[in-house]
Amino acid sequence: METKETITVETTVHTPVNKVWEYWTEPQHITNWYFATTEWHAPNAENDLRVGGRFLTRMEAKDGSFGFDFNGVYDEVRTHEFISYTLEDGRKATVTFINQENATTVIEAFEAEPTNSTEMQRAGWQAILDNFKKYSETA
Repeated sequence: METKETITVETTVHTPVNKVWEYWTEPQHITNWYFATTEWHAPNAENDLRVGGRFLTRMEAKDGSFGFDFNGVYDEVRTHEFISYTLEDGRKATVTFINQENATTVIEAFEAEPTNSTEMQRAGWQAILDNFKKYSETA
């Protein structure tokens, strides 16, 4: 069995964990931050946050030149603490939320896909996480 490389990105959001959790999991918030650059946006998000529940975020270039669905199924959900899921292509990912009173560290770990370089994937996921931080601290 092939072992997939795991990439980890993280940030500390200067916001309490209950608000971080809300902004991470509720579709009306996801559409405001789930993209890597300002040339992209997330026009739609759906989220059934429970074990076996599905999620989908539509990511598109604003000029309409490209788009894709980021989707999968939840494997584990521990409110305000941890989420694990399996992407549609079978890769696994986790999100850990570490409560630090008025700040929350968010750590994402995901199995790399074979098409793009590890560096490109890390940079893209980190950029999305940075957008999340900015949105969560200013919304």
